[in-house]
Amino acid sequence: MTHRILVVDDETAVTDLLAYNLRKAHYEVLTAADGRTALRLAGESKPDLILLDLMIPEVDGLDVCRELRKSSGVPIIMITARGEEVDRVVGLEIGADDYVTKPFSVRELMARIKAVLRRAQNDSSEQEPSTVLHGPGNLLMDVERRAVMVADTPIELTRLEFDLLHRLLINRGRVLTRERLLEQAWGYDYVGDTRAVDSAVKRLRARLRQAAPEADCIESVRGLGYRIDQTHS
Repeated sequence: MTHRILVVDDETAVTDLLAYNLRKAHYEVLTAADGRTALRLAGESKPDLILLDLMIPEVDGLDVCRELRKSSGVPIIMITARGEEVDRVVGLEIGADDYVTKPFSVRELMARIKAVLRRAQNDSSEQEPSTVLHGPGNLLMDVERRAVMVADTPIELTRLEFDLLHRLLINRGRVLTRERLLEQAWGYDYVGDTRAVDSAVKRLRARLRQAAPEADCIESVRGLGYRIDQTHS
């Protein structure tokens, strides 16, 4: 099956580079140079993945992501020249699946695209041994519906946050290293450092605490990684 990818960037050189490499890898490619056009194409063409630059005219990348997440779960990889971590954090918090920073390696970006598409496909087709997982503090995860609740109160999680919590729940009592979480939740051998895991877990724990203090059941194991304690209740 040929995947359709929407590339959103106002730099012609970047758009041309990405479009060339994506078509060479047998993807169908659409392009947009501003946020308003991106939203229109996303609605009309239903892409399988969006490469979204943050600094685009008309409607900026963060607002495009926010608008898309109101009605669509299409995978989004942010592309940004900004160095501030806050931009990447905000993007991930509002629902982006991953990010790359300019200048980027085309080879690395292509690997991330494959991984995000594979993860999205698994979300819709993978059959889990158990579709409902129970955690401490009345935490419940419905894997099939991709829903998380605490005492019947829904918790809104991004795709990545859901996948992290899912991996921790099905391995309850075991420590998962940052490297293993990168491989299982991100879906590829991460090129950067493992601080991405720490940032994602921090956001996930904040969302759980906001729903109910007892729902924050994730423990940091110094020097190793994270776990949900088997004895945590």
